[in-house]
Amino acid sequence: MSIAAPADSPGRRASEPEHKVEQGPPLAIEISRLSKHYGHVRAVEDLDLRVPMGVVAGFVGPNGSGKTTTIRMLLGLVRPSSGTARVLGQPIDSPERYLGRVGAMVEGPAFTGSLTGRRNLRALSILGGHDPSRVQETLELVGLADRADDPVRSYSLGMKQRLGIAAALLGAPDLLVLDEPTNGLDPAGIREIRQLLRDLADGGVTVFVSSHLLAEIEQICDWLVMINRGSVRFEGTVAAAIAAQRAHLVVTAERQADALPVLIDICSEHGYAAEPDPDGNLVVQSPPDFAAVINREAMARGITLVELRYQRPNLEEAFFRMLSEESA
Repeated sequence: MSIAAPADSPGRRASEPEHKVEQGPPLAIEISRLSKHYGHVRAVEDLDLRVPMGVVAGFVGPNGSGKTTTIRMLLGLVRPSSGTARVLGQPIDSPERYLGRVGAMVEGPAFTGSLTGRRNLRALSILGGHDPSRVQETLELVGLADRADDPVRSYSLGMKQRLGIAAALLGAPDLLVLDEPTNGLDPAGIREIRQLLRDLADGGVTVFVSSHLLAEIEQICDWLVMINRGSVRFEGTVAAAIAAQRAHLVVTAERQADALPVLIDICSEHGYAAEPDPDGNLVVQSPPDFAAVINREAMARGITLVELRYQRPNLEEAFFRMLSEESA
């Protein structure tokens, strides 16, 4: 579903107290204790987050964590059970006051397959009261100008995703909300969308993007919201999320199961904590130069190492650590 509304129409944990913003940049999205219940199912529970203006903000979490429900509440498509939120400074219980400045694509775009991409966008621009001249501009922005006059039924899934983003941009929005925008795109298409979102943010558009592709979020986003079980677990810059994780040494031996106790003893002798990861590799909390030490001492004890790598933290590691802490 693509939405182009009518024209007239630092890291923080969820457990911290409700905030009052007195200084700093203006907020594109501000949510306070927002909840949505479907009977006994708590899709979103006491959500509390903020997104500054002018950033590309990543909204990440496992399936069923409440991302799409939150987005639908922000767009006035779902009524919250409790709590408050403001979009572009306006309360979400009056969506007509801000939707004219918001473009969105939620749960995949829907178009008339027999019409061309251009005619689909032109119809949406007329329905939304937008300037029809924006149609060609948005087609060029998303890289569909050369296929604009082909029927949409001939488009690939990735091309339909791009057309959905074009539809969301028809109103020249101040805030662009996208739910899994790179779904179905090949690597080249993902790179193009990545650059498009960055260009939009550099031009003053705030982008709020939900995605399960953490490597992409790490590359394109400067603000991050991690959500799990309907509540925020981290909010802040991507750099802060990564910095919270520690780099470590990963050690794999030829006969790993037999070698693990010996390798752990070697690490302990030098004062470094070590434990196996889910794949059976040994994860050592040590500086990079300990790799040479453990390699020599393992060899002296008859152990052949087949891999030694120093792994620096990334967003995926931060995400899965958050999930492991939740389940602990």
